[in-house]
Amino acid sequence: LLRYANNSKYKGHDLLKKQVYVAPAVIEELQRIINDSQILKEDDKYWPEPDDVGRQEIEILHKNNHISFLTTKIGSLIDIQDSEDVDGLKCFYYLVQDLKCLVFSLISLHFKIKPIQN
Repeated sequence: LLRYANNSKYKGHDLLKKQVYVAPAVIEELQRIINDSQILKEDDKYWPEPDDVGRQEIEILHKNNHISFLTTKIGSLIDIQDSEDVDGLKCFYYLVQDLKCLVFSLISLHFKIKPIQN
């Protein structure tokens, strides 16, 4: 089961939630992305706290690891240039981008109104 939640206040919504059941191949790809990112070696101790701009949070349950990261909203890499942990935030930023791409593609395919015809 893959769950996605977004508390963006988009169109007046408080919380947008989607969940889909995925094949083992998708889980393997998620694990590969997480492992390749090296995020499990990071620590958000020196990352900027959430502020008025927003917040980004990711929770990862991976094998025997349960880890959560929290920081302010990162719009682009320019936003992290002056932080205390540039490399850790870059790792987080790229992981979030990769996961968003995969999740949005899966959700789009899963909830497509007109299925793709062969």
